[in-house]
Amino acid sequence: MIYNLGPVTIGDRAAISHRAHLCAGTHDYRDPTLPLLRLPIEIGSQAWVCADAFIGPGCRVGEGAVVGAAAVVVSDVAPWQIVAGNPARVIRTRVLRSPLEPPLNDEWH
Repeated sequence: MIYNLGPVTIGDRAAISHRAHLCAGTHDYRDPTLPLLRLPIEIGSQAWVCADAFIGPGCRVGEGAVVGAAAVVVSDVAPWQIVAGNPARVIRTRVLRSPLEPPLNDEWH
């Protein structure tokens, strides 16, 4: 779901998995009238937003970053970092393997 009240930019070769929610709108809770804020979201090239993840208004997911399944992103994710949890926190750095290396088996490394 892309709730694009504000601009949403998705880079080349980025992947947005099923049931991910990109929410580019919120309200100014400090104002009693709760005016609408339309804040941008940017998903960098080669980034992956996994299933059921939430990307909040005004957040940037850097190039090559991975947002884990069901993670809640409320601040920027640095390039090539893997984040998970609620709120999302860095769990490791993403390092691409050589095409000559075998793929991972079913466990995380």
